[in-house]
Amino acid sequence: TAAGIPAATWSSGGSLNTARGFGSAFGTQTYGIYATGYNGTANVANVENYNGTAWSEVADVNTARRETIGFGEGPAGLKIGGRPPQSALVESWNGSSWTEVGDLNTARSDGQSAWGTSTSGIVATAYNGSTAVANVESWNGSAWTETTDVNTARNYAFGLGTSSADGLVIGGNPNRAIVEQYDGSSWTETTDINTGRQHGSSSGTATLGIIFAGYTPTGMTETEFWNGSSWTEVSDLSTSRYGLGGSTNGTATAGLAFGGFPDGPGAYNVTEEFTADATVSTVTTS
Repeated sequence: TAAGIPAATWSSGGSLNTARGFGSAFGTQTYGIYATGYNGTANVANVENYNGTAWSEVADVNTARRETIGFGEGPAGLKIGGRPPQSALVESWNGSSWTEVGDLNTARSDGQSAWGTSTSGIVATAYNGSTAVANVESWNGSAWTETTDVNTARNYAFGLGTSSADGLVIGGNPNRAIVEQYDGSSWTETTDINTGRQHGSSSGTATLGIIFAGYTPTGMTETEFWNGSSWTEVSDLSTSRYGLGGSTNGTATAGLAFGGFPDGPGAYNVTEEFTADATVSTVTTS
């Protein structure tokens, strides 16, 4: 274990019923949602809910897509954008069904750099059908508003945060290590991650969280811990993968990784649970 970081481990969780990647993922280790995505041959509309032990099928989304974006606290969340073709469509989950809500201003896909709750969130960067974009939109629970662009346009980046007031955009194509931090109005480059990547996932807040898996240029197992100022490598996943789902509203001590793709054809149904000593919240790296 790295100096200053308590012991952390990944262990097996219940398998998804439908193997897939590139879906909308959100929630916590004990309430996860994986909506739509790509199973290796086709887009799927099905949605699964994790209860901390097992996945169960719940109500399908209205429109099956892949390369979608998602954020939310679990019983409430959003499925955003996707393709083909690039879409501005947003669907809201209320714990039992999906409803179309306010469209994005910029149709996009290929972006996991999103975070927040059903009433306060950010979507940053992605792909608009012809190029990577720097565009950022803020969600207030009913509508999207254009806000300050990131400094570096990219797609396949991913995010870490819990509201529209702060967060991080991490990595992106082509296998970047760059990290930008949002303070509610502007973006500042902060400490790079140790291993550049795209297609990763996360759990936690803008000041205390983990990132895991990704692609660079093969599927990855590496997990990194963020203490608000620096990144430290901690316990690896058991299964290397990219384009996976994660507990985006989970914590730095209790995370969830699910689905995604191996380096070959097909998709994974594998779920892993991350656990770290609760004292991580008071520990700084050295």
